[in-house]
Amino acid sequence: MQKVKKVALAYSGGLDTSVILKWLQDTYRCEVVTFTADIGQGEELDSVRPKAQQFGVKEIFIDDLREEFVRDFVFPMFRANAIYEGEYLLGTSIARPLIAKRLVEIARQTGCDAIAHGATGKGNDQVRFELGAYALWPEAKVIAPWREWDLNSREKLLAYAERHGIPIAKKKGGGSPYSMDANALHISYEGGGLEDPWWNPPDDIWRWTKNPEDAPNEPEVITLGYDKGDPVSLNGKTLTPYALLAALNELGGKHGIGRLDLVENRYVGIKSRGCYETPGGTILLKAHRAIESLTLDREVAHLKDELMPRYASLIYNGYWWSPERRMLQAMIDQSQQKANGEVRLKLYKGSVLVLGRRSPDSLFDARLSTFEDDRGAYNQKDAEGFIRLNGLRLRTAAKRDQK
Repeated sequence: MQKVKKVALAYSGGLDTSVILKWLQDTYRCEVVTFTADIGQGEELDSVRPKAQQFGVKEIFIDDLREEFVRDFVFPMFRANAIYEGEYLLGTSIARPLIAKRLVEIARQTGCDAIAHGATGKGNDQVRFELGAYALWPEAKVIAPWREWDLNSREKLLAYAERHGIPIAKKKGGGSPYSMDANALHISYEGGGLEDPWWNPPDDIWRWTKNPEDAPNEPEVITLGYDKGDPVSLNGKTLTPYALLAALNELGGKHGIGRLDLVENRYVGIKSRGCYETPGGTILLKAHRAIESLTLDREVAHLKDELMPRYASLIYNGYWWSPERRMLQAMIDQSQQKANGEVRLKLYKGSVLVLGRRSPDSLFDARLSTFEDDRGAYNQKDAEGFIRLNGLRLRTAAKRDQK
């Protein structure tokens, strides 16, 4: 066991980190600094400070990172249209590099010789937090209680909390609550009945979105404005990044948009099942691809699509601060210089439909694509040589095979 005098703890005030706070004090006999990030999880953070003070914590950091989170992490990721394994919009993954960054800053600012987190030894978050910390603070010492203690179930954690007088919000009717994670982009649910991939979760598991069957019977049309690949306005009104995403979450939730039930492959090799709600992100993905369809060169668009799975895996696996992610980001951002304009969308009972898109930097030329008289804009006879040249290797192979 490392000798530690002072440790900075990523502290949510929930079950795991509340137990960890007390456990660190008892096990390492060290001073603990707590850091709580407000990244739009929508929870009251007023109780975090008194809970930490209850156990003698003197340095308590509660930082509003909502705008930074959306501006510097969510929006750059959406410029890439990043999706992991075809469905997951990386809501939990993209929050971790920011939390790791601020945790390291606080640790160094307050003279800590270690950081601690509440991620389990089975999950992805331990990798994300620690790779981020090492990239930003190479000498960092990391304490991961889940890899050290014997409190290896939520029932044991609840029992520990009760013995030590740690206040924990319990699920109505008793039992362990779902393991949930929320931020401005999404909310996730794991554990409980979800550990059976055949089990159908009850509708009351969902907190942000209406059941599409119960969503309004009338569709709602919205317009998103884009500047260099980032959404900047909703229905003509300019909004900050966080305010815009929050507004889309509300609209998407109202119309039952953004639910996902997924079995995914964790980086450590375990398959896990989770439910996710990403209403605003689902709208943004559809809209961003629409503005790119007008403004990106064909080969640029196709190259982005080829590289996207690698980019998404880097984020999922915790490599946000890696040189390869930064390199890909530079390429992606360069591709967005002309991704400007507006997209009109219809929201209706769980679906997002593009109604129209326009851009001052559009590559769409109606004279070229028309089925009517193009007045000489395109010489259709040119296609004959184009096809014959592209078919040359096919004809050559066919002749060989006929011999």
